[in-house]
Amino acid sequence: MTVMRHDADTAGWPMRPWLMAAICAFAGWAFFLLTDRVYPAEIPVVRQALATFVAIAAIAFVITVEQRRWLWSLGFALGWGGVIALVGWFTASYNRSPTIFEFPFLSGVFAVLLAAPLFQTVRDEGAWRFPYARLHSHAWTDAVIGFAALVFVGMSFLLAWLIAGLFDLIGIKAVKDLLNEDWFGWTLAGFAFGAAVGILRERDALVGTLQRLVMVIFGVLAPVLAAALTLFLLSLPFTGLGKLWASSIPATPLMLVAGAGAILLANAVIGNGTDDRSTNRVLRASAMLLVLCVLPLALIGAVSLGQRIDQYGWTPERIWGVVAVAIALGYGIAGWWSVAKGRAAFDDRLRPLQTKLALAMCGLALFLAVPILDFGAISAKSQIARLDSGKVKAEEFDWIAMAFDFGKAGRNHLARIEKSGIAGQRGLAKAALQSKNRYSLGTETQSVAEQSRLGQYLRLLSPDIALTAELRSEITNGWQGCNDRPCALVRLDQNRLLLVTSTTGNDIVRSRIILVDSLGKDQQELASAIARKAAVKNVDLRSVPIEIRAVQRRQLFVGGKPVDEPFE
Repeated sequence: MTVMRHDADTAGWPMRPWLMAAICAFAGWAFFLLTDRVYPAEIPVVRQALATFVAIAAIAFVITVEQRRWLWSLGFALGWGGVIALVGWFTASYNRSPTIFEFPFLSGVFAVLLAAPLFQTVRDEGAWRFPYARLHSHAWTDAVIGFAALVFVGMSFLLAWLIAGLFDLIGIKAVKDLLNEDWFGWTLAGFAFGAAVGILRERDALVGTLQRLVMVIFGVLAPVLAAALTLFLLSLPFTGLGKLWASSIPATPLMLVAGAGAILLANAVIGNGTDDRSTNRVLRASAMLLVLCVLPLALIGAVSLGQRIDQYGWTPERIWGVVAVAIALGYGIAGWWSVAKGRAAFDDRLRPLQTKLALAMCGLALFLAVPILDFGAISAKSQIARLDSGKVKAEEFDWIAMAFDFGKAGRNHLARIEKSGIAGQRGLAKAALQSKNRYSLGTETQSVAEQSRLGQYLRLLSPDIALTAELRSEITNGWQGCNDRPCALVRLDQNRLLLVTSTTGNDIVRSRIILVDSLGKDQQELASAIARKAAVKNVDLRSVPIEIRAVQRRQLFVGGKPVDEPFE
């Protein structure tokens, strides 16, 4: 295999593709063994953490390793694999649903992505130094190789299924059966990923050419985004910020994405250094505008997020949003300082600041990933304060988040409310604590909330009906319950009640019989729609006369047994 290394000081490694393929194939097989389960059983937390260690360590090693100082890469991979595994273990143990895919875990993965090019630069330098050109090159090369390797994995599976299909046509199903085995799929994915990374790393000079091509394309897009963002910001004094808050698109994420795009395209223009930056004046002016736009975009995002927090309190997502806004503000301030000091040569001031920001972000991401700050406890305290102060009604309170998203602190608050809370809140807290998953809890809390509002919608046409807890639950049960719509309840006899409901718009009236001695059990619907749409249009069950009449109908009987519905 022809070796085409970007760094002339780095020797070729012909065996790299095979070694990397073997390592990743073994990691894929081990990952399968650790995550294999029979649905719907949950994967134990320890196995999730071990699977995380295998995946992170293997990927970090094959992405960063070189023959020179390869033990450094091994230590880097094993160290970060252990750290992220511990983060995953804590994250999966934190909430009632044992999953590692929460913000702390994702923050840890982000820290690894930032740390990889930083480590590669230190390894190449042999000391704690970060020359911008080398650091920038490693970051982009890793991104291109990682993306290309994932594409290669997809192509490998397409080729494997094509081969399996060809053999299947002639009656040989072994290849198809093998592809249907999960263990083989993970092993093949690992093998293809490792081989692709190894091949591309040995030819990273070509990857560097592709990287420069991507940078040229991004650079061409820079004037477009710069003009759009400038016009957007200049329009705000005339349109006001109110339309941003009224939009169905959340303002804060959009501002942060726009800011990230501005940073990306600005870096495509300024390149690795003075010799690498674009000589086109329009592109350089666009890069300056993009850098200057980041700070106002971050400020708008901060204002928008502040309003949401003021209205709805803290949640883990909003705390993470504050972290993202703070990072954007830091970059925006660095950009304005660089332009103020460097003018046209602002990029010479900006590059070292970006290196420092990358180091700070890596440390911050790791700090936020480990269980030092409990975002769930902060959020639970904020939400309970809103509930206690009356800012949010019990039926509108997010009991699901309190039970499943805020960790032990949220569940402790629920236990306190169940034991000594207000009467209307105790049932909701109890349902939240006893629920096994967030989906059933959503139905349960909705039913409890609807029961608390039942007096606003229900007409009792028989004064002897006692609204017990079981009867309230049955009346609000399912799509044929009252569901915060006008309804009526009348007694047919000692054991039967007739619930009359209507759809939204009051255009269809339905009824069903409730068996008193079967309350709390699944009851079969004994009566369905008793009036046609045209006959009951615009009927208001809150005031329209409702009565039970005896009627005589004819019905077909065959062999003494009724057939179909009665005739009119």
